[in-house]
Amino acid sequence: MKNKKIAIIGCGNLGTSIAHGLLESEEFNPQNLTLTKRHPESLFYLQPKGVTVISDNSQAASDADLVVLGVKPYNVPNILKEIRPVLKPGKQTIVSLATGVTLEEMQTELDPNTALFRAMPNIAADIQESITCICGKNGSTELENQIKCLFNSIGISIVIEEHLMEAATVLGACGVAYVLRFMRAMTQGGIQIGFDAKTANMIVNQTVKGAAELIIKKGIHPEEAIDKVTTPKGCTIVGLNEMEHHGFSAAMVKGVLASYNKIEKL
Repeated sequence: MKNKKIAIIGCGNLGTSIAHGLLESEEFNPQNLTLTKRHPESLFYLQPKGVTVISDNSQAASDADLVVLGVKPYNVPNILKEIRPVLKPGKQTIVSLATGVTLEEMQTELDPNTALFRAMPNIAADIQESITCICGKNGSTELENQIKCLFNSIGISIVIEEHLMEAATVLGACGVAYVLRFMRAMTQGGIQIGFDAKTANMIVNQTVKGAAELIIKKGIHPEEAIDKVTTPKGCTIVGLNEMEHHGFSAAMVKGVLASYNKIEKL
């Protein structure tokens, strides 16, 4: 991706996270990155790094190999109509980050042969730790690999079928907030049992990080790891059973389903 010119149109929170991740990658040239925003002043701090920051979407799209749409779902059709006159069919690829906007819906606004992709990263792109789910249309295997390479620069990526993209949004993007809310609650519990807020937060942060790394590096199921710390008549199993008694797992599943149902209605 070092020589690919990338434009992120409508660079909000997620787009900015992706930009930060790309700029941290040694494989990417900052001079190949263009960011647009209606009021671009908030992105000017990236200009000293070599990034181009403008408000003209058409100008950004005309010079790019990959055009990443970071706008809200309801704005996708308008942006595609705006930039279509400057796009070169067969030469540029469109990647949308918008939830709920299908490849078919985007294609109606573009040349039918345009290579299109949907991608759902999360805000951990900011520190190159995102999980990005990708699906596409009209793209070759080589192009699909290039898109994966782009998002691998901000974490890891997987290719899925399009009908799973909304589920990927819930699990991978909304999921960050779920985990953070759990961490906040765990920190509050730590304060109640005697720690100051800073120390409790430090312990919780590293505990969650360690638990995730354990599962990833060992390749084990979470329940297998849980079994290692739940000794007979011990304090861990008492705490887990109390949480389950109050619906911990059920509440988590219900939350995931509620978010998914909300997306399905959009």
